[in-house]
Amino acid sequence: MTGRVYGVGLGPGDPDLMSLKAHRLLTSARHVAFFRKEGRAGRARVLAGDLVPEGAVEFPMEYPVTTEIPLGDPKYNEALAPFYETCCAHLRALAQTGEDVVVLCEGDPFFYGSFMHIYARLDGDVPVDVVPAITGMSAAWTATGQPITWGDDVMTVLMGTLGEDELLRHMTAADALVIMKVGRNLPKVRRALARSGKAEAAWVVECAAMAEQTVLPLADVPEGYMPPYFSIVLVHGQGRRP
Repeated sequence: MTGRVYGVGLGPGDPDLMSLKAHRLLTSARHVAFFRKEGRAGRARVLAGDLVPEGAVEFPMEYPVTTEIPLGDPKYNEALAPFYETCCAHLRALAQTGEDVVVLCEGDPFFYGSFMHIYARLDGDVPVDVVPAITGMSAAWTATGQPITWGDDVMTVLMGTLGEDELLRHMTAADALVIMKVGRNLPKVRRALARSGKAEAAWVVECAAMAEQTVLPLADVPEGYMPPYFSIVLVHGQGRRP
């Protein structure tokens, strides 16, 4: 019999926001895989905490690079492609011997997550199931205490890694904004927001739905401050309402 590889979304951070299916799969897992930066515990593994069964075989997948090489540099893909192939070879071998493997995913596996690269390589070779979850951006706008969209608002999701002019183009056209992967890109994001006229309405949320969560208007964030990479910047829509 062939085992299955499960991409399990853990949600934004609060264990109470994890789905029942994710909880069931995680607490009964025999093999647990997760991504992490070398020398780190891995955010997904930290989120799973003691829900990982004692005795489960853990497979940490350590990125060869993260932010050391710009995304547009060909060396970035040259480093990551063989890394994903190696990870998939291990997961594929486990499944082909009949073992199920739970791959821990922050947020939702199909929303800008590393698991997508695993799925694309394994789908068709072995059974792969994806367990959806609440995204970090949903937890972030909830933390501000304001709806992100109203009526016919158009919401745009951007990566802070984009160039400033590209950010500006999308910001100008959008009603509501979610900007992810902020970190050291915050000065550039701030400049683009100012150019679009949206800076005064922007919020910065760090570590949404986690114990260390912080929520601040962008105007209150000091110039030069570098938030964590996975911080989220929001601009709420102000569309039609009764």
